[in-house]
Parts: sequence; C-alpha cells; structure tokens
Amino acid sequence: MSVWTVRASPPVGNGIGLVSNQNLQQRKRSLKLVPCCTTSTGGDVLDVEEIRERSKKWQWKGRYSINYLLSSSNSSSPYNSPHLLLVHGFGASIPHWRRNISTLSKYYTVYAIDLVGFGASDKPAGFSYTMEAWAELILDFLDEVVGKPTVLIGNSVGSLACVIAASESSSKTLLVQGLVLLNCSGGMNNKAIVDDWRIKLLLPLLWFIDFLLKQRVIASAIFDLVKQRDTLNNILLSVYGNKESVDEVLIQIISEPANDEGALDAFVSIITGPPGPNPVQLMPRISSLPVLVLWGDQDTFTPLDGPVGKYFSSLPAQNSNVKLFVLEGVGHCPHDDRPDLVHQKLLPC
Repeated sequence: MSVWTVRASPPVGNGIGLVSNQNLQQRKRSLKLVPCCTTSTGGDVLDVEEIRERSKKWQWKGRYSINYLLSSSNSSSPYNSPHLLLVHGFGASIPHWRRNISTLSKYYTVYAIDLVGFGASDKPAGFSYTMEAWAELILDFLDEVVGKPTVLIGNSVGSLACVIAASESSSKTLLVQGLVLLNCSGGMNNKAIVDDWRIKLLLPLLWFIDFLLKQRVIASAIFDLVKQRDTLNNILLSVYGNKESVDEVLIQIISEPANDEGALDAFVSIITGPPGPNPVQLMPRISSLPVLVLWGDQDTFTPLDGPVGKYFSSLPAQNSNVKLFVLEGVGHCPHDDRPDLVHQKLLPC
C-alpha cells in the first residue's frame, strides 16, 4: 500500500518537512504530497494522567485558558523538527490522541489543543460557540504559541475548523503548511447536512431537540443522560469500526470534562447553534495547500455515501493537491479507531 505524507520541496529531514531560507508564501507553493514507505506500527499509548501532567496553559485573547500539549522526541531542540497541530472533534479532547502522540512525536514536533468548551480548556459562561471561533483560536495558537509553519490534523468538527482556518484571508494562514482531514464534518451540528435524505427525515426531530435544549431543566436532564457511562458506550460503539478501541479509558476521556462547570452551556450552544460554513464552500479557497483526506468507511456520522463524504471523494479527480484514502472497517475517529492505518499515511520512510 502506498503511504502519503506532506512534504516541502526541497525537504529538510523526512515527512512533513520545512524549507529554510524561504518565505512562507514560497513554502506554501512548493508543498506537495509524496509517497512514503509502509509502517505497521500502531504506536505507543500515552497514559491520560501523563497527558494531564505534561499539559500547559495559554491565555487566548487574555481571557480564556486554553489547554495544550507539546511533545517531541528531540528534547534538546524540539522546534527544529516539522510541526503538527492535532485538533479533536466534538466531545473529545487531547487524550483522544493518546494512541498517536508518542508515535508522531518520534518524527515531528507535535502540538495538541483542547478547543474552548472542551477538555481542560475554559468553558466560559455566555460564550458563543461557532466554527469560526474555533478556527480563530487555531490561527491565534499558531501565531502566538507555535510560531512555525504547521500541518493541521483534525477529526470531525476539528477537521472543519482546520479547513476554515486555512481558508481565512489572514497573514496568520501562512503558518498553515498543510491539512490532514480525518472524516471531516459538514458543520458544527447535523443541521448543516441538508442534502442527505437521512438528515431530511430527522430534521423535525432535530428542531424539536433544539427547542427542548433551550429549556434549562430539560437540557440538563438530556445532558445528564448523554454523559452516562452506558449511553456513551453505546454511542461510541455505533461510530467506531474497531469495537475493541471503545474501552473504559475512552469513556472516561469523554465523560469527565462533561462534568465541568460550563459544559452544559457548551453542549447546548453547539447543538443548537448555527452549523457554520460548509466545506464545499471552503475547499476551493485552499487549492495551494496539500490536503490529505482519510475517511473511515464505517462512519455513521458522516458516511462516505453522504453529501460530505461524496464531495471529498470527488476532490482528488478535480484537484491535484488533494489525496484521499478510504480506511476499511474504520469509523468516525480513524486516529483512535485504527491508529496503525492512520500512522501508515503520516509517518515518513
């Protein structure tokens, strides 16, 4: 099986390389996707407690505490290796990348972030959660913390936030060196997918749920039900292809932040808020960037035969900067579901 990774030409080192003495715009134009050798490793798994101990805080806009992790095997000079930023999906956080961070950090300088409203980041009262806000957070993090050209790797709504960030007309987008999209979502919530017959059938129910969630007592009861262990286990089993990856640690990763103050408000705002920009509108704006799309064919949230899946499936034939790999037997979260298959596409020779 061919393995593809994002590389600058000429490269410094392997994999997602950087080019010295070259401005960011030139670097952006020179990026391409090249084949690499196959690896069968699933990699080491980081302990959740270790992730917590190693995590740091950054003040976004001087108001919001944002949790992030920096990991690199080159401890003497971690900033010299190519840079990645891992962006989780809905309800997840940095530990959702526990099966990937150690393996990737052997070759890259890896950052992972908890988006505002999730994980150990702030869940501020009255905050308006939007896809655009998360994209702004990503760009500000690149600008103020990373400070180097970086490949964004996102899952689900994290993927879409990365696409929005890369499509912005801002000098900060020059720090985006490439994209890796893992089962990219079509919006912040399912109301964005209006062209899917399955969503059309469910729209009245979705609107009714929105109405219920705007009633505080009812919203609290629904949220309490959703974050129960058995409920989360059933939801996760429905979206993972590899059922063995759904373990007690994963359930804990999802459930614990849901008990934080502000978690209910974040849940309601995200479910009932505007879906945000659609990737169909955004992808044409980033034709100069290499994009690697990995899609689990057992995804029930954003199925391959749905409008978003079909759109991304059609892109490689239309755009030379996009490469797509369908991962068989894999669900909505490929990096955690089958990390070995994802690593095969990301690791250098």
